[in-house]
Amino acid sequence: MGNVQAYSAPPPPPPPGVSFPKSKDSDVKASEEVTIENPGPLEEIHTKCKNVFPTCFEGARVMLTRGLSNHFQISHTLNMSSVTPSGYRFGATYVGTKQISPSEVYPILLGDIDPTGNLNATIIHQIQPKLQAKFGAQVQNSKFQVGQLTLNYRGSDYTASMTVANPDIISNSGVVVLHYLQAVTSKLALGAELAYQKGPGVPGGEIALLSAATRYATENYQVSGTLGVSGVHLCYYQKASKQLQIGVELEVNNRVQESVASIGYQVDLPKSEVVFKGHIDSNWSVGAVLEKKLSPLPFTLAISGLMNHQKNNFRLGVGVLIG
Repeated sequence: MGNVQAYSAPPPPPPPGVSFPKSKDSDVKASEEVTIENPGPLEEIHTKCKNVFPTCFEGARVMLTRGLSNHFQISHTLNMSSVTPSGYRFGATYVGTKQISPSEVYPILLGDIDPTGNLNATIIHQIQPKLQAKFGAQVQNSKFQVGQLTLNYRGSDYTASMTVANPDIISNSGVVVLHYLQAVTSKLALGAELAYQKGPGVPGGEIALLSAATRYATENYQVSGTLGVSGVHLCYYQKASKQLQIGVELEVNNRVQESVASIGYQVDLPKSEVVFKGHIDSNWSVGAVLEKKLSPLPFTLAISGLMNHQKNNFRLGVGVLIG
């Protein structure tokens, strides 16, 4: 029922020391202001900053994508490079019919394979409304290299994750990683990570590492960081304008006694259909990627450049995406 006082004559003033309860509208506004949403998995707290940095490549690359239906898509990729393995790869993506939200549909199956049998495959499925499973596998040189299973449980204001990688009962080895991220307020989230590895190649036979994580996010900027025995990882993201995004990243590795600071930026020009990403780090490596849609043709031209001033190395890449 609506608020009757809003549609009637003003009531007489209350006696001294007496106050009426707040209206429903004010209660709704107050609840909206303190609404705390799910913070997502801990492994994605740096994603917003990392997406600003370019993914540089070398050589020539041609990729053709074609949608066979609303749920199935295939791709053909030809890569020619003197740095990474060259050759042809066939890829396929399947999206199921279980729609969780306008942007989430499951299950998702994607992978690619080359003529020699090297395979990368990933399966993502929403088992229950709050439980998501992700399985990834990698086969190289006819050998099973990587097998990884991740379970994400999403609560109302937290996400708990468990990852099991390369379990081997015979050699008694494997990796287990536990993640927990809690939304303290609508902007602040705190979490922790516990990684445990066991195997013959590990000093002492086994090792466990504990680290803490935090993220403070607003509409225009985000600060995130992880702190542990192995090192420190800090990220800062800023949306300067509709066209410009900036990211700053600092990684400190205590094991190898090395630290790297990087600055990246992304410029979007929607009218020109151009996306430009660039970065520079403390090792004097400068890289950039330019993507230009060649409308009305279904082509996208990508030009990549990466130069290390200290090593005097330069890599140039040109790619064409069709579809």
